[in-house]
Amino acid sequence: MYRAARAVQTGAMPTDTLLDAFLRGLAPLRPLALWAHGSLAGGDYQEGRSDLDLIAVLPGPLGPKRAWQVAALHHRLRAAGPLAAKLHCSYLAPATLADPERRHPTWAHNGLLRRPVTPVTRRELLDFGRVLHGEAPGALLPPVPDPQLADFVVRDQRGFWRPAVDRARLWRQDIWVDLGLLTFARATVTLRDGRLITKREALAELPSLGAPPEVVDDIARRRYDTPAPAADDWLTHRARTTRAFLGPAIDALITTYG
Repeated sequence: MYRAARAVQTGAMPTDTLLDAFLRGLAPLRPLALWAHGSLAGGDYQEGRSDLDLIAVLPGPLGPKRAWQVAALHHRLRAAGPLAAKLHCSYLAPATLADPERRHPTWAHNGLLRRPVTPVTRRELLDFGRVLHGEAPGALLPPVPDPQLADFVVRDQRGFWRPAVDRARLWRQDIWVDLGLLTFARATVTLRDGRLITKREALAELPSLGAPPEVVDDIARRRYDTPAPAADDWLTHRARTTRAFLGPAIDALITTYG
């Protein structure tokens, strides 16, 4: 069984125990592989703060019976401790895992939905994914060519993040500020250097990209410290400052690489 490095005992079920329980619960479905990507694979995992991003490869499609089994497993884990709410898992089958546009059953936000396993996720898995069970990603996933990766990154910035900047109400929320700026920094490095970086590395990259220092400091405190609750006037100022930077920055990135 997998043991998470430097697990911190913050809840009823720490990360290593949760992953062991999840893998045991998957056993009746005979998984061919279970992989971690994102923060857990990249070395920037913060227990209780970071999501647990997983990919399970099953022998066949997730039909109604298996979907019920998956949902029951996630609900059981959720009842055992709050950390399980952050466990997200996409369920792939060998016959359909090669297509980066295909939407796969995914447990996230306390329910099953369908979403693709993107070229960024695929490259993470191939470059530094953690094997928790079974086959390695390179044995099952096709390579992700650099042009495919770059095309996806540009489309994500153009099609998702740039329109989101114009929705002012979103940017009073921590998650939009954090992901908006960190994703932009990661996108910039990927397009400029052809490599993937962690959120911690993206945070360090933001000042050189011209991001507002006070907002970068705010993200760092919330990711790696225990800050006091934010005042309303700060949330308003932070939202305005973030949007003023991010809109033109994304436009410039798209112009350069799109």
